[in-house]
Amino acid sequence: MLDSSIVERHLAGMRYEFERTTPPDGFPQLPMIPAGRYTDPAFLALEREHLWKKAWLYACHLDEVGNPGDFLLWTRTGSPIVIVHGKDGVIRAFYNSCRHRGAPIVQTECGHVDGFVCKYHGWTYGLDGKLVNLRDRRDFPNLDMSAYPLNAVRCERLGNWIFVNEDPQAEPLLEHLKPIPGYLAEIRPHETRFVHKKSYHVKCNVKVLLDAFLEVYHLKSIHQNTVDRFLDHRGTTISLWPHGHSYMLTPNRRPDWEDPGTKGMPKLPTNEMIAKNNPSFHFYPNLVTPVADSGIPFILFWPKGEREMEIEVQWFSPDWGDGPLHPLWEKRIENFERILYEDTQFAEQIQVSVESPGFKGMNLNYQERRIYHWHEELDRRIGVERIPAHLRVEPLLGAYVAA
Repeated sequence: MLDSSIVERHLAGMRYEFERTTPPDGFPQLPMIPAGRYTDPAFLALEREHLWKKAWLYACHLDEVGNPGDFLLWTRTGSPIVIVHGKDGVIRAFYNSCRHRGAPIVQTECGHVDGFVCKYHGWTYGLDGKLVNLRDRRDFPNLDMSAYPLNAVRCERLGNWIFVNEDPQAEPLLEHLKPIPGYLAEIRPHETRFVHKKSYHVKCNVKVLLDAFLEVYHLKSIHQNTVDRFLDHRGTTISLWPHGHSYMLTPNRRPDWEDPGTKGMPKLPTNEMIAKNNPSFHFYPNLVTPVADSGIPFILFWPKGEREMEIEVQWFSPDWGDGPLHPLWEKRIENFERILYEDTQFAEQIQVSVESPGFKGMNLNYQERRIYHWHEELDRRIGVERIPAHLRVEPLLGAYVAA
């Protein structure tokens, strides 16, 4: 259970936000974020190399590879990665590349196997990645089979949620995500079940849309007839955490408000902070989850190029037992899609705008500091010395990052 002092601190933070008339004393004026960070090909190449290829990224839920031998082919970073449930119960990840001549070891997006057999020349691997057989072994007289397992990819779990990282030197997942695992322990991530996923293609740079999910400054303009009816952005309190992660807690307009679309659904164990408000966690770089006691959406932002991206939304539920999924889930997902449309409706036009001479950069206010925090972390991961001076952001928020 989350310590009551942490819960009270966030609730007190919301009360402070309602009462303040200016940003806190001493809070820095945030400099403009250069436009080129959204458009410059050289900068975006640095981002691809040093962020997406070296980050802990959510890949799938345990239910999607629920039995030994179940596998899923994951390609979000451009690298083909096979995630497989081993006979020993361990979830592992490997590049989809035979150690002989690079042919794929699986040809479908998902399935079930007893082992991996390369269809090109018949090299065979166990579910643990070890090379166990090869055709015409006599022609490889000095081959040490133990030296040629499938090339592994870091693969670790937060409860039933599976993450991968192509950087073999990356910090362990649960250490890297702190303090998020502690905040989420109460909802029992190891008991969540997979419900649904869907992707939406949007013609804009991935950061254009991700930015919108790191603030609630836009609620009164974009969500007048939806989210703004039950959330009050004026009381939003924000926590900036190490490694670019962050947290945003927005109060319900009425303390007794309950989403009518979730009444009667199984509920997660929660505290007052989650049950009576809207908490939104950001796992750096691209996962936003507004946790609710009736279920959890993972909103994932994936680059598909410099001017295209996909939003992938995955839904997870409390364990509902052996019966069918609650019928309200279909309506709930439909309602969320309407809100998502509101968030995406201007994205393509914004992309055209940021590429025009009329856009010089982003002017952020105090409420939008999670966006600035995101960019500070990006510079740290790329290495500020690699970034042209005119495209850097000045590191100003270190004193506001809580351990």
